[in-house]
Amino acid sequence: MATREPTQSGRERQVLLGGSAALFLVIFASSAISLLLSQRGGAMASLWSANGIAAGVLLSVPRPCWRALVSATAAALVVGQWVAFGALLTSHLLLVPADLVEILIVAGLIHRRFPVITGQASGYLRLGRVAMVAALAGCLASTLLAVIAQELATGRAFPGTAQEWCRAHLLGMVIVGMLTLVAFRERGRLLGAPGLRIRMLRDVLLLAAVTLGVFVQTRYPLLFTVFAPLLYLVFRYRFPGLVLGVTTVTLITNVATAMGQGPFALIPAADASERALIAQVYLGVLCLVAVPVALALADRQRLAAKVAESESLYRLLADYASDLIVRIAEDGTRRYVSPSVKDMLGWTPEEFAAQRGELLHPDDRELVRGVLARLRVTGTPELVRYRVRNRAGEYRWLEAMGKLAPSPDRQGDIETVYSARDITERVLAEEALADSQKRLRTITDNVPAVIAHVDTAQRYTFINAYASEVIGVDATRNIGHTVEETRGAVVYALLKPHIDQALHGTASTFEYDVQAGGQTRYFQANYVPATTADGASTGFYTLTTEITRIKLAEQQLDFLAHHDALTGIANRLSFRESVHLAVEHADATHEPLLLMMIDVDHFKQINDTYGHAAGDAALSEVASRLKASIRKTDLLARLGGDEFVILCRAIDDIDTARQLAQKITDAMQPPVAIGKTTIPVTLSMGVALCRDVGNADALAQHADEALYQAKEAGRACYRIAAHGM
Repeated sequence: MATREPTQSGRERQVLLGGSAALFLVIFASSAISLLLSQRGGAMASLWSANGIAAGVLLSVPRPCWRALVSATAAALVVGQWVAFGALLTSHLLLVPADLVEILIVAGLIHRRFPVITGQASGYLRLGRVAMVAALAGCLASTLLAVIAQELATGRAFPGTAQEWCRAHLLGMVIVGMLTLVAFRERGRLLGAPGLRIRMLRDVLLLAAVTLGVFVQTRYPLLFTVFAPLLYLVFRYRFPGLVLGVTTVTLITNVATAMGQGPFALIPAADASERALIAQVYLGVLCLVAVPVALALADRQRLAAKVAESESLYRLLADYASDLIVRIAEDGTRRYVSPSVKDMLGWTPEEFAAQRGELLHPDDRELVRGVLARLRVTGTPELVRYRVRNRAGEYRWLEAMGKLAPSPDRQGDIETVYSARDITERVLAEEALADSQKRLRTITDNVPAVIAHVDTAQRYTFINAYASEVIGVDATRNIGHTVEETRGAVVYALLKPHIDQALHGTASTFEYDVQAGGQTRYFQANYVPATTADGASTGFYTLTTEITRIKLAEQQLDFLAHHDALTGIANRLSFRESVHLAVEHADATHEPLLLMMIDVDHFKQINDTYGHAAGDAALSEVASRLKASIRKTDLLARLGGDEFVILCRAIDDIDTARQLAQKITDAMQPPVAIGKTTIPVTLSMGVALCRDVGNADALAQHADEALYQAKEAGRACYRIAAHGM
């Protein structure tokens, strides 16, 4: 029967099973050795490596594999305790959940921030910061659980104190966890590059020999001698040297300290716990020295590779770039000119390099020399425009940016490297645009109207010069300020609805008035939306014209149309409009209306005797006395010639009407003074007090009839006609 090849999932299960078995053996050995050393020394081991190994392995494999590996870790911890203590006690088994919680917290927090851990130095630096926080959180949690287990179990749950537990676990998680993670990342490179493995083995053995020499004797404190071979391993082999070196020193230090050997025994009256603490400090300092060195060396190697790659790319880009790239020595010699000079200016690189400043436009030579001199002094790049003559004898505009850089050819030399591009077409377009803008500005500044642009934030971005004449100060100071800041809250409240309308894409034309300097000024404004080519709003344009003179003329015309030119009171047109409205209102409310028709007695004789000027003066005085005799709400009008009319509302009875007529009669008792001459003037008045009169003509007819009666009675009197009262 033919055998079948295992499927992909079957191979993955086999790999996971093999990995779990390997992790079981490593965790079992690590935990058993640490526990045996703890029993031997009477205190916690200075470094608990099992949890660090497990966390490093979890972070190096996919998340779905964690369940199997955590199960293998738990089993290994249980078996390790059984081997170390010779029995499985409840107090011992309660420590396993504490270890697992620590492992899962550290691995979970780091994996959440770094789902995929890169092998770059920069990645390790960021990882280190997160790992320290995660390790501290995990170790504090496991210490708390261990203390609780100690309280629940009979007897001591673990040798040593909670502080010793926390220190050993934290140091193991930081050192062993990091080394395990690095070992997984380096994989085959951990044993050194091919051809150098024998040499690396020799150097590791040298470090082991020096470390053993330090810890097998208790006479001299020679701990510092370990640093030299360890740092040599790091300098020579980078991360593989760090992993193997720190692992070697940690293993020897832990075993020797647990057995009471080594320089730590020189401390008088130090017990096992104190020696373990000192060993932890020593290993921590060792890592603080070695790890940054390894990271710095790896970063330097990475940067060196990037520099080499950048130089190669620079040469490739410079040779094939469309921009002109030039390297200039301190003495002005052009050491490199890119081939693009041929297409840009017509010169070959050799011909262009042979020139100094001869190709520059005479007006631009001092400018370019000044920029190069400042660059040499300050090192700050500047963008400069200048003109260069091409092979055809024409000048082309170039825009260049230079910077200082070390020479790739001559050690220690600093060169000026600049890149330039042909901007002739752009300069010509800018000059044409500037000329067009100048013409447009000239036009807008001389248009007798305020022209401005307001952006979407309602800030002025442009105001023409004429605005300064309108507001009396330099209008350009308003640029950058909002409409509300510039015009004030009162005017802004008038403008805001139209601003909103323009910002939403609809043009608006409106009028408004402003109080300024004790005067009322009138304006007409046109708001036009401003948009880009793709239809996006950029605000709106305003065209505001002062129309104060027009408004005042309109008001004057309206006044003349509704007022008598001689007396200044309402005229016949104004009376007709008012009486019709009053009659309509009275019909709706059933209120009475009073209409008084007034004629100046014998006015023709006044004109004939004293002249028309005297007659006009008499009419003006009559109008003045009539106006003083009535209420502000009453209407006084001159219908023409010597005919006056008074329209009153809210007079409900005949007595009140009689009092008003008598008041007017009394007001006319004093003669009218015209110059040095006094003229007696009397009035004939017909008063109609009507309710539900129906129309203005009927009301006027009643008043006329009453006036006729007054004249029949000999003039200089009044008669009252009441209807519907």
